[in-house]
Amino acid sequence: MAVPAAADGEALVAATGPAAGVGVGAGSAAGPAAGAAGPANSGTTAAGGAIASGTTAALPGLPQALSARARTLAGAVRRRCADLARIESPSGDAPRLDALAEELAAGFRATGATARREPGPAGDHLVIEWQGRDESLPHLLVVGHHDTVWPVGTLADWPVAEQDGRLSGPGVVDMKGGLAVLEGALALLADLGERPHRTVRLVVVSDEEVGSPDGRRLVERQLRGAAAVLGLEPPHPDGRLKTARRGSTRVRLTVTGREAHAGNDAHDGVSAVDELVDQLVLVRSLAGQPGTELNAGRISGGSRANVVAGRAEAELGLRFSTVEAQRRTLDNLARLTALRPGARVRTEVLSSRPAWPERTGNPLLRHVRSLAAVLGQQLDGAPAGGAGDTNLPGSRGLPTLDGFGAVGAGAHARHEHIRLDQLAPRIALLAALLAVPLPRLRDRGEG
Repeated sequence: MAVPAAADGEALVAATGPAAGVGVGAGSAAGPAAGAAGPANSGTTAAGGAIASGTTAALPGLPQALSARARTLAGAVRRRCADLARIESPSGDAPRLDALAEELAAGFRATGATARREPGPAGDHLVIEWQGRDESLPHLLVVGHHDTVWPVGTLADWPVAEQDGRLSGPGVVDMKGGLAVLEGALALLADLGERPHRTVRLVVVSDEEVGSPDGRRLVERQLRGAAAVLGLEPPHPDGRLKTARRGSTRVRLTVTGREAHAGNDAHDGVSAVDELVDQLVLVRSLAGQPGTELNAGRISGGSRANVVAGRAEAELGLRFSTVEAQRRTLDNLARLTALRPGARVRTEVLSSRPAWPERTGNPLLRHVRSLAAVLGQQLDGAPAGGAGDTNLPGSRGLPTLDGFGAVGAGAHARHEHIRLDQLAPRIALLAALLAVPLPRLRDRGEG
């Protein structure tokens, strides 16, 4: 792959060597398709037949070629994921994020993309683009991120390791694995002499794990005219895609009091810590309303045990199942006032993502399920509890699916890992989704 370790050989685009006669337009004798569902689907099922006689008919032999090549590339993608995870990139660490951004840009350029860095206050974002076979069509937008929740130094006591068919380490599933899988999918198409059906535009933000306070503007800019949006977050642990997400908001609650000697002049002081504690009790009751969940993620305040605290703050994480619950709770938080004379309370929204509701009928999911069936995979979708950058298009009604990253579990936890046996199916699925035409996904305009 791009800029690999010397032992890993050449770039991923050439990792399998020449196409060896496996032409996308000439069929293939590459053997059964790879997939979690077992034997390859011959195209005779209802779902598979519809695709085999329609979408993939434009590219004869595509399922077999993609599946065979994906199995060959899986080892390179595994090494790429491990290499990316060894480049620590915590949110807010601009030098490390920028180093990783340059590494990612080099990898995607090797698959035929153009890449540019978009400056951000806490690290550069990336905008990557692949030219499609039909440039007149609206682009397909893919969103991802290269920041992680893990602080620098985590690798010292938790190195990237492979054991029992799993690759574990900080950030492997969220989302170094997703970035590696997409790079593999585009490298696969390039290796077969193919391009995506339409322009593919990838936005990789540097601040997703803290709510994309700056990256959001970049994602929103690329939503204009997009036919559909795909997210590279990990799927559900069983491999299902993510069809909806709860809303998410980070709020900082800051209390200002008045310092005083805690022994001699306590009556002259106003404790910001005491006020904050009382405010959190009140906030918990507000957040107990239907459709709202609260996590008090961080609390700080005061200076010494013999000083009445003059300042205290808490950072709250809120999750919302509906737009209405999100609006109601944030309105209530904005109206908080001090409970004791002399104290001041300020509520600040640090980042916010709207709820992406589940929608009846999902032509994009049906299309992906059918493609998976042709590849010999069984695939479905379900709502997710977490939030991400796909909340933005999903909340606006754009055709959106998330969970196209590496299959695994343990995001944000010490058992974070990806399943190595699922790399090839994911590579093949993404490559197929990029290569074949999309059906009409909306009533108006090109889908």
